[in-house]
Amino acid sequence: MNLRFVEAFYWVASLKSVTRAADKLFLTQSAMSSRIAALEEELGVLLLDRRDKQFRLTVAGARFFTYAQRMLALQREAKAEMGSGAALAVSLRIGAIESVLHSWLIPWIEKLRTDHPALALELTVETTPILVEQVQRGTQDIVFAALPAAADGVRSHNLPPMEMVFIGHAQRHRKRRYALDDLAALELLTFQRGSHPHVALLDLFRQEEVEPGRVHTISSISAMVQLVQGGFGVATLPLNAVRRMHNSPDLRPLACDHALQPLPIHASYRTDPTTDAVETVLKSALAFVEALPGTRARVARAPSGRATPRSRASKKSMT
Repeated sequence: MNLRFVEAFYWVASLKSVTRAADKLFLTQSAMSSRIAALEEELGVLLLDRRDKQFRLTVAGARFFTYAQRMLALQREAKAEMGSGAALAVSLRIGAIESVLHSWLIPWIEKLRTDHPALALELTVETTPILVEQVQRGTQDIVFAALPAAADGVRSHNLPPMEMVFIGHAQRHRKRRYALDDLAALELLTFQRGSHPHVALLDLFRQEEVEPGRVHTISSISAMVQLVQGGFGVATLPLNAVRRMHNSPDLRPLACDHALQPLPIHASYRTDPTTDAVETVLKSALAFVEALPGTRARVARAPSGRATPRSRASKKSMT
């Protein structure tokens, strides 16, 4: 039995789409359909129900899916045993939110490429809702976002949350410590409407019964930084992102009587029985983030294999 045909069926069944499976394996849709048809002919049964446009496996297809997983996992084990010590040679699609990009993504990728020089990456920077949808649909292999993704074949793992701080202009905002009333009188900049930082900021003022003046929602960290540098207002940003801005000495974290909620970060990835590349990349990311200065929370180093429950506090979009 041709294991490439088995792999083709596995991804069609996992992603519930011939088109998305073809994109995953860098094949044309016709080539993918031909592989499934050849496998069906060899097995002597129909694996896909083609009677209407809705994707469904046949009873035989659902049964064979279990065998496909086992066969591909066995192939992976054999390759690992026979080629132990070989360089990780695979192409991975990685997605991240802007907060991760500006905080630790680039130095981590540099280390990842040093540790695994044969690894090819496709990098996407998007908002959490888009990244979650992409990993669910199979167009991303692993994403770092503010919400975990939930879908068949998708697992999520908590990373240490990011400390969020108020950032002002070093010359314009010179008080040693700011009360919430002081900040409420300023122009405030945060991430897009409905994001975790936006909701957390409004909740903070609401809990303390303080009415903020203007809260501006901006999707770009670079834009917020330039606005603060221009004296427009005070922004809520990840502390590690600010620390990496060596060319911005005019930015200053503002001490405040009330701390902002940390930004949760989740790594969500689609399981792949043919390779352990995603798990290797995830372990690398966990080790790198845990070693960052100021990291408070520690998390398990190895993926647990269980999906992280969706946070009750925020079912809205996050950045």
